[in-house]
Amino acid sequence: MNERIPAGAHRVLFLNTLAFTLCFAAWTFNGVMVTYLVDNGIFNWSQVEIGWLLGIPILTGSIMRLPLGILTDKYGGKWIFVGLLLFTAIPMYLLNFTDSFSWYALMSFGFGLAGAGFAVGIGYTSVWYPKHWQGRALGIFGAGNAGAAITTLLAPTALNYFTDNGQNPSAWTTLPTIYAAVLVGIAILFALLAQNKKPATSTRTMAQTLQPLGNIRVWRFGLYYFLVFGCFVALSQWLVPYFTNVYGTTLVIAG
Repeated sequence: MNERIPAGAHRVLFLNTLAFTLCFAAWTFNGVMVTYLVDNGIFNWSQVEIGWLLGIPILTGSIMRLPLGILTDKYGGKWIFVGLLLFTAIPMYLLNFTDSFSWYALMSFGFGLAGAGFAVGIGYTSVWYPKHWQGRALGIFGAGNAGAAITTLLAPTALNYFTDNGQNPSAWTTLPTIYAAVLVGIAILFALLAQNKKPATSTRTMAQTLQPLGNIRVWRFGLYYFLVFGCFVALSQWLVPYFTNVYGTTLVIAG
């Protein structure tokens, strides 16, 4: 007989999916923002520097997924997710004070941590559902990848609105401010409505936690993920500047 779904599980799934969607929108922020800053002459960054700025947040989020996933397994996902959202909001807001490539790159390292929200949400969602429902729940949670489309589709139009169609380009700082405010808002909502729950394996030692890395299948699945999801993220970042530079489209059309 299938186990019953615990009370509150669907609420946690909704909050996880919402938070992950917004984290993903923040994670892919530079694809639009950097393109806008360079195309409008606000910063004169080289193609190599642009490449770094597009890649840095993705690198941070990818690397931090393992330690944050381990912390989620150890302490439960609620406060890990709340802390992640709040921490990510700080460098996102500090983009307002960008006056150089180095500062923007440093802030990109910071808000790139949002990409690790995937690992937190996966662990936090799984622990709430019995096995016969986990695939469905994780599929719903995975729809948060749409955050990339939210940024790519809506951010260019928002930038046009805030800057009066380029008449006031310095107003671009309104967008990262809104992103930071939304991240803080979701963190507060998460803290108020989510209920923490630790997995049964939370008492495992670090050696036991890392034991699956000795299985070749883990690395093979990681390679598949690297290729499939990595290409998705790369294209979601690079297609915007590609369309504007090669085909001369506006940023809105590229999005």
